[in-house]
Amino acid sequence: MTETSGPAIRLDKWLWHARFVKTRGLGADHAEAGRVRLNGQPALKAHQNIRVGDVLTFSFGPAPRVIRVLGLGTRRGPAPEAQALYEDITPGG
Repeated sequence: MTETSGPAIRLDKWLWHARFVKTRGLGADHAEAGRVRLNGQPALKAHQNIRVGDVLTFSFGPAPRVIRVLGLGTRRGPAPEAQALYEDITPGG
């Protein structure tokens, strides 16, 4: 977990805003099951805060993804708005 100051958002809410999961509940389930890493450390709590610049690693689909958070979002908007919240830095991707 990062110790920097600044705006933050719950992990489950951000995953939902960025359209990686269909519901906040699924985001919470993935976090609590240890399927999400935040800055290299397991994120075991859905309410864990993330900030701009944090790096998330997860595998919800067929291959692992490494994502850098670029924005926090205020709602679950259309796909282009969601894609502006992150940068995919997956090696080889």
